[in-house]
Amino acid sequence: MAAVRISSRSGLPSLLLYLGIGVVMGQDGLFDVKFDNAELTQVIGYAALVVILAEGGLGTKWKEVRPALPAAAMLSTVGVAVSVGVTAAGAHYLVGLEWRQALIIGAVVSSTDAAAVFSVLRKVPLPSRITGVLEAESGFNDAPVVILVVAFSAVGPVDHWYVLVGEIALELAIGAAIGIAVGWLGSFGLRHVALPASGLYPIAVMAIAVTAYAAGAMAHGSGFLAVYLAAMILGNAKLPHWPATRGFADGLGWLAQIGMFVLLGLLVTPHDLLDDFWPAVVVGLVLTVVARPLEVFLSLAPFRLPWQEKALMSWAGLRGAVPIILATIPMVSGIEGSTRVFNIVFVLVIVYTLIQGPTLPWLAKALKIAEDPSETADLGIESAPLERLRGHLLSVAIPAKSKMHGVEVGELRLPSGAAVTLVVRDEKSFVPTPPTVLRRGDELLVVTTDPVRDATEARLRAVGEGGKLAGWLGTEGSPGTEQPFTGPHVSNALKAVKKLGRTPDETRAHETPPREMKTRETKAREAKAREAKTREVKAREVEGPDTKGHDTKGHDAKAHQ
Repeated sequence: MAAVRISSRSGLPSLLLYLGIGVVMGQDGLFDVKFDNAELTQVIGYAALVVILAEGGLGTKWKEVRPALPAAAMLSTVGVAVSVGVTAAGAHYLVGLEWRQALIIGAVVSSTDAAAVFSVLRKVPLPSRITGVLEAESGFNDAPVVILVVAFSAVGPVDHWYVLVGEIALELAIGAAIGIAVGWLGSFGLRHVALPASGLYPIAVMAIAVTAYAAGAMAHGSGFLAVYLAAMILGNAKLPHWPATRGFADGLGWLAQIGMFVLLGLLVTPHDLLDDFWPAVVVGLVLTVVARPLEVFLSLAPFRLPWQEKALMSWAGLRGAVPIILATIPMVSGIEGSTRVFNIVFVLVIVYTLIQGPTLPWLAKALKIAEDPSETADLGIESAPLERLRGHLLSVAIPAKSKMHGVEVGELRLPSGAAVTLVVRDEKSFVPTPPTVLRRGDELLVVTTDPVRDATEARLRAVGEGGKLAGWLGTEGSPGTEQPFTGPHVSNALKAVKKLGRTPDETRAHETPPREMKTRETKAREAKAREAKTREVKAREVEGPDTKGHDTKGHDAKAHQ
């Protein structure tokens, strides 16, 4: 627990601490534990990597990764080829390694580690397009790197480059197809089949992710890509009891990292590292200063990204336990010089992770691309299906920076079929009324029918992002769908502003339809005309001349005389 807190607060990937624990326990350490089983280390390392990739995929937001997929694909294919070639050339000409050993090192260290990237980047306030590219790259580039390492570690001549390219493309396609299929089927089943206990949902999610890896590997595809894609689909599918599932996966990921790193620390022999220290520093310098920048700038040349972002991506290519695990493949295959390859990779990972991890936030600030960490926090919504009642019970936690603070329950404007039934505030619960004002830290229980469940959750997230004016700001739908304040929004706003300065009669006149307004005006004119004619007739009868122009009063007077 202390190691977890130290790694979280220092910004260092946890692998350094756990590798150190393994080294202290192993040979030349305090406990002098003898362990040299590279094959067992490789098997356990693969199993731990599956769990780490699954945990990373579950925490990856699709709206951030989707725009980054083309760039991540280029980095995972073209970028890997550039990195392998440049690093292998440096290892051969500067360190004096044979070409097979140099190619193995170049392939091994070309894989960015998912655990290191996830643990560091999520604590650095970077733009979502950068974190999306780096996280997707770390999930994608394991597959081609594993194929290359296995090919270079095989006994006998290495296949031609075009054969390797074909194998990589085929395995990636098979792994992607299986991962998407397993993830979609698993999310569909979990959303429509109620399990007997809520504690089974986290286990089911991880089991589906592991199934994706097994199916991909059995189909001679990339199991690592399959498990990452399946987990990413599950993580964005709005599954029941999601916070509990996410916490379970996070804890399982930490456990996998601890076991894997400690085991790798046990496998190394510290006194053998001294002879390979400077060769590792030289190879790492070529990788960090030359190969990685070339990889990023060449792969991302078709994309219009600022040079500052490319420079940060060049420095953020963190290595971790994955290269060390892959370095056990030539040891298991019995390749000559494989022990030296393992030692060089081990020293390289420790030295450059120790340098890159803590300096990444500083570089982001120096390049002026670090974001403000005080952005609006997303709502924590947990859904519990009410299968027999054909409904859902949503548990909504309002975070400290949510714009739902100060909004009345009636102003939520939830869809018909949804209602806030209970509010928990300061460890006290009460039934809210429409004028009840929500506050930070409140927990809401929202009951919704099955047809409007998604609309209700989307509305709650929209209010959390935009406050009571969420509908005006274009955030009526699902989170992340922001539309410009134009069109009907502007028209309605202008109408409302003009209406404020009118009298009631003017307002009714402006709000009356044109045809109805014309009818009323016509009737008013006709009524005025009839009234005027009536007054004229009465006036003639009293004192006006008759129709022939005779003076009626004078005629009557003469007749009387």
